[in-house]
Amino acid sequence: MPATLTVETPAGETYELTAEPGAVLRDVLLEADLSPHGRYATRLNCGGRGICATCGVRLAEPPDPDHWHDDLADRFGYPRLSCQLQVRDGMAVKLLDKRVWGSRQSGDGTD
Repeated sequence: MPATLTVETPAGETYELTAEPGAVLRDVLLEADLSPHGRYATRLNCGGRGICATCGVRLAEPPDPDHWHDDLADRFGYPRLSCQLQVRDGMAVKLLDKRVWGSRQSGDGTD
């Protein structure tokens, strides 16, 4: 049964996507033409290997980190890597307005 996820863009537009549970979030976003990368990293990124840190997103309810980068992001308030997250039903994702990489989290956890 497909999972439903909600994606909010930096412009405030909201999209509802469906995907297979367990699919890589980065791939699902790219297939929907909703890039998690900033404009400078659209072509220059690691391709989902978890090393360039350009596909960061905010999650309303992030899962426990299971990747070294996500452990640090969780600890210091940075975005989570969409290439290291699996889609789950009810997921709420916020794409970031990236000029460089992302920024520390402030507020209610969805900034």
